[in-house]
Amino acid sequence: MMNAVLAALNPVAFSIGKIEVFWYGIIIATGVLLAIILAIRESEKRHINGDYIVDMMLWALPISIIGARLYYVAFEWQYYVDHPSEIIAIWNGGLAIYGGLIAGCATIYVFTKKKGLPFWLMLDIAAPSVIIAQAIGRWGNFMNQEAHGAETTRSFLEGLHLPTFIIDNMQINGVYYQPTFLYESLWNLLGFVLILVLRQRKQLLKQGEVIFSYIIWYAFGRFFIEGMRTDSLMLFDTMRVSQLLSIVLFVGAIGLWFYRRKKYPTNRYYLEGAPITK
Repeated sequence: MMNAVLAALNPVAFSIGKIEVFWYGIIIATGVLLAIILAIRESEKRHINGDYIVDMMLWALPISIIGARLYYVAFEWQYYVDHPSEIIAIWNGGLAIYGGLIAGCATIYVFTKKKGLPFWLMLDIAAPSVIIAQAIGRWGNFMNQEAHGAETTRSFLEGLHLPTFIIDNMQINGVYYQPTFLYESLWNLLGFVLILVLRQRKQLLKQGEVIFSYIIWYAFGRFFIEGMRTDSLMLFDTMRVSQLLSIVLFVGAIGLWFYRRKKYPTNRYYLEGAPITK
C-alpha cells in the first residue's frame, strides 16, 4: 500500500518521449483555467464582455508567471548566479505568488487603461478567481514536497486527522514536516467563500473593496503561515520577505479602503457593475 501511495505522488504525472509533464504544472494550469471560467461568468453579470477577460488573461497570465519567477530568483540570486540554466525551470517550483500578483495587477492596469475599462471593477471580478487558483496551486507545492514547515512527528500529523496520503508525502528524507501548503490552501478556500458571500451583499462593497478584502484576508493569513515555513525568501538574511510584504499590503489595503470611502463617497457599488452604454 505504501509503495502504491508513493508511486501515485510522483511529481512527474507522465512522460511523452523524453518530455516529462509534472503535476505541479497540471495543478497550476487547472487553477488558472477555473479562475478564468469564474471571471468570465462574473464579468457578464457586471456588464463587461467576457471576451475582455480572455484578452486580459492572454497578457496577464504569462507576465504574472514571469513576475513570480523573477521575484523568486531575485531573492535567491546567490544560488541562481551559479546555476543560471535553472532560472527557467519553473516546473521544479519557485514561483513567488506576490511577484505574480504585482506583475498581474500592473498588467491589468495597463490593459484597462488601453481598453477604457474600469480598473477597480476588473480587479474585483478577478479577486475570487485568484484566491481559488492559489488554493488549488498550493497542491502543486505538495506534489513537489516544498513550501512545508518545520519538522514534526507523524503522531502530530495523525492528530490533525489528515488523510494518509498527505501524511506520507510530508515525510521527506525520513523526516516529517508541517503541511503549511495545506494550511494556506484551506485559508484561501475559506477566503474564497467569504469573498463570494460579501460580494453579493447589496449596498455593502463598493468597487475596489472586493480586491481590498482579498488582500487583507490573504496577507493576514500569509503572514502567520509564512512564519511557519522553512523555505522563506529572506531579505538581508534577517527578515522574511513575504511577511514584510504582507504587513505592507494589509495596512495599505485598509488605509486605501478608508481613503477612497472618504475621498470618493459616490463611487459605484460593486453589484452596479460597469455603466451600461449603447
